[in-house]
Amino acid sequence: MNLQLLLALSSQRVEVPMPKESEGQKKTVERVMHEFKHGELEQRGGRKVKNPKQAIAIALHEAGASNRESPKKNAKALARTKQKERRGETAMAEKEGKTAQRKITGDGGRTKSELYAEARKRDIPGRSRMSKAQLQRALHH
Repeated sequence: MNLQLLLALSSQRVEVPMPKESEGQKKTVERVMHEFKHGELEQRGGRKVKNPKQAIAIALHEAGASNRESPKKNAKALARTKQKERRGETAMAEKEGKTAQRKITGDGGRTKSELYAEARKRDIPGRSRMSKAQLQRALHH
C-alpha cells in the first residue's frame, strides 16, 4: 500500500514556492541584464560577457540572490552592489546615466536644484537669480 501511495504522489507535480526577491534585487538583476543586452557587461578582467547563462549568474550574484552563496555573503554582495549603483560606477550609469555626467563636470555630483536647496537653507540673498556656477561659488565662501 505504501508503494502505491508513493507512486501516486510521485506522478503528481509538486510545486515548490520560489523565494521572493526584494525590490532592490529585482532592480539590480534588471540593470545587469540590461548591461548584458547592450554589450556593456564585463567580467573581472575587463572582457565582455557573451554567454547569457554567465550574465544571469553575475546578475544573481550582484543581487545577493545566488543559491551558491551563504545568506551572509549574499547580503554583503547586495550591499556592495547598491553602494556601487549609488556612486554611479555601473556600466549603465557610465554610458547612459546622469551620475557619470556629473562626475565628468566635476561639480561634486550636485544638481542646480540641490545647490539651490542648500542656498535656501543658508539664506543666501539673490539665490533665485544665480546660475549653477554662481550658486557653487556662493556656497563655497
